[in-house]
Amino acid sequence: MLPQLISRSDDLKRLFDDGYELSIVGGQLVVSNIPYVAADKTVKRAALVSELRLSDDTTLAPKTHVMKFTGDHPCDKNGKELAYMKHSIKNEVIGDGNTVTRSFSCKPTTGPYPDYYAKVTTYAEMISVHAQQLEPGATGRTHAVTQIDEPDSPFRYLDNASGLAGITDMAQRVAGKKVGIVGLGGSGSFVLDLIAKSWVAEIHLYDGDDLIQHNAFRCPGAVSAETLRDRPMKADHYAAIYDVFRKGVVPHPYYITEANLAELDELDFIFICVDKGSAKEKIVDHLEATGKSFIDVGMGVEIADGKLLGVVRTSTSTPEDRDTLRKFVRFGDCEEDAAYTKNVQIAELNALNACLAVIKWKKLNGIYLDLEGEMNANYTIDGNHMSNE
Repeated sequence: MLPQLISRSDDLKRLFDDGYELSIVGGQLVVSNIPYVAADKTVKRAALVSELRLSDDTTLAPKTHVMKFTGDHPCDKNGKELAYMKHSIKNEVIGDGNTVTRSFSCKPTTGPYPDYYAKVTTYAEMISVHAQQLEPGATGRTHAVTQIDEPDSPFRYLDNASGLAGITDMAQRVAGKKVGIVGLGGSGSFVLDLIAKSWVAEIHLYDGDDLIQHNAFRCPGAVSAETLRDRPMKADHYAAIYDVFRKGVVPHPYYITEANLAELDELDFIFICVDKGSAKEKIVDHLEATGKSFIDVGMGVEIADGKLLGVVRTSTSTPEDRDTLRKFVRFGDCEEDAAYTKNVQIAELNALNACLAVIKWKKLNGIYLDLEGEMNANYTIDGNHMSNE
C-alpha cells in the first residue's frame, strides 16, 4: 500500500525522497525516528503521527493542523519543555506496537497546511532543531529502508477512516472473525452494508431469493432497472457489489434449511434476518445447540388512523443467556401471526433495525461500552422510546 501511496502523492514522495521513514499504521501516517531533546537533556527519537486523508489512494490536504507524537514532550537544549507546542496528553494505541502519548498544536499563520510534506517537515524541524544543538547532524532524514509490515487488511484500500477517528485498535477487535447473515431482505441488506465496513475476515450471505423490484426500495444504495430485469440472486448481487470494496464476501444463493444448517458451524457470529417463524426456529435451535452467539432482528409495523406505528426489535442470544431471545421472538407461521410476519417494511426502519443489531454485536466484541448489557431492545415508533430487557 505505501509504495502505491508514495507513487501517487507528491507530498509523500517528497517526504520519502528527503529520507523520512514513512509507514502507514492503523490508517495513519507515521514518520519514525524524529530526534528530540528529553527533559534529562539527552537526544531521543520518536515518531510523528498524523491523520491521513485519501481519495482513491491519493493524499488530500490535511484536515487538521494537530500532530501526534509517540515520545515525551520535546524540550530545548536546557531540558525546558517547548510549551508553545502543547496540545493534549492522551494515550492512543494505533497498532504495530505504536502508542501515541501526546499531541502538538502548531497552526500556520498563513492558513491550513497545504499538504503532508508541509505539515510533517514543519513539526520535524521544529523539534529536531533543538536536538541538533546537542547532537549536530541529528535529523529525521535517515534514508533508512522503509519496511511495510501491516496486518492483512480485508479491504481493497486503506481504512483511513478508523485512523482519522483514532479508533483503529478498537476497530480491529473483530479482525479475523467470520460472520453470517441469514436473509438479505431490508434489514439483512443493511446489516451487510454495516458489517462490510468492519474488519471481519469473511461475511457469508445466505438467501435463496431473486433480487426483485420491491427489494430496491428497502436496501442500501440504488439498483438499476437493468439489474432488476436480470433478476440476479440476492446473495450473488450483494457479493458482487461489495467485492469492489472488500474481500471475503461469500455468497450462498440458497436458503438455510435442516439439510445445510451445519454450514453455520464454521462462523463466529450469525445475524438472523428472516421473517418466517418456522425457518427461524430451526436455525435458533441449531445455533443454541452448537453454542453460537447470534442476533435476531424483526419488526411489527401496522397502519392505524392513516399513520404507521409499531416496534423495531433486536434480540441477542449468547451461551450465557438463551431465555431472553426466546421470550421475544415468535416462531409460528399460523394465521394469527400473519400481521407480524407480513408487516409493513420501510427502509429507514430496516436500517434502524440493522444499526441496533450491529451496535449490539460491536458491544459484544468490546468496541462499544455496554453498561446495560441488554439482550433485547424494543424501539417504539410512536413514542420514540427504547426499552431494554
